[in-house]
Amino acid sequence: MAVDPQILQFYQRLAEQFGALPPPADALAQRARFEAIAKVSERPDPEGIEVSDLTLPLPGRTLDAVMFRPQGVLRPRLLVWFHGGGWVVGSGRTTHRLLGALLAADTGCAVISVDYRLAPEHPFPAPADDARDALAHLAEQRLRLSLDPDFLAVGGDSAGGHLAAQAAQAVHDTVRPGLVTAQLLVYPVTTPAFGSESYNAFAQGPGLTRDEMRWYWTQFIGEAARDRPLAEQDARLFLMAHPPGHTPPDTVVIVAAHDVLRDDGLAYADYLVQHGAQVVTIEASGMTHAFARLQPEAERAREWMRRAAHAFVGMIGEAAG
Repeated sequence: MAVDPQILQFYQRLAEQFGALPPPADALAQRARFEAIAKVSERPDPEGIEVSDLTLPLPGRTLDAVMFRPQGVLRPRLLVWFHGGGWVVGSGRTTHRLLGALLAADTGCAVISVDYRLAPEHPFPAPADDARDALAHLAEQRLRLSLDPDFLAVGGDSAGGHLAAQAAQAVHDTVRPGLVTAQLLVYPVTTPAFGSESYNAFAQGPGLTRDEMRWYWTQFIGEAARDRPLAEQDARLFLMAHPPGHTPPDTVVIVAAHDVLRDDGLAYADYLVQHGAQVVTIEASGMTHAFARLQPEAERAREWMRRAAHAFVGMIGEAAG
């Protein structure tokens, strides 16, 4: 199926407003442009969602976060979220604010979106360490935050999906197996290999290009590390490099049909199934990378994210009122 017409219209408006996108060169310039583009799709927070800022005191640093909490729920379940942006750009409080609020509205969970440290100023392992430590910290804070103490989910979009998945495995290995109940991964990055069928089919986008992903990975881990063979890599980078130490959490994976990262997500879903997880895989036809942030722009983007949320709620079961 062709790219959704409303998605294409959005990209055409961006081209008219911002001009052709140059190849990534400077992280600060990329952040400014990303923030400006995100403002195009800004909308008010959905009704019924309370928004509050948090600070997370972690060893040697403090991270900012934002919580989107459904009103009228005594102890909502917690979904810890890590935003996309190639580990270089983005923020749960600005560029991904509406996504977090809609996830809370659609799943009934309290969504805490964490602003981890960004590369290249803070290259790997800093963002991965932040994700792991933030997840473990928030697990300990569930009662204090008036959240369900018996449930913990993690999720993320794009590079945030990568951070979420590795953080879930890390806390399973180092804190307690089974601590993470479920995952919701939206077009996750899973490997810095760039030769898959989807990378070849959509190398020039729209939404995300192969060259952009090479640049983001280079900012995150450096060119030398990026080009090493897969078998030599840290499982925090190559999520499928080794069998997991414990059975992974049950997971919903949604990918975009027209996205260089489509096959990353599909391969990771297969990997999770092979190692004992229950997995729901959704391939969103007509969608490109970043469609989760384009829900105000395209009716079908909103529909696909509702489907993912519905599958997630179905997997974890309805919450008590």
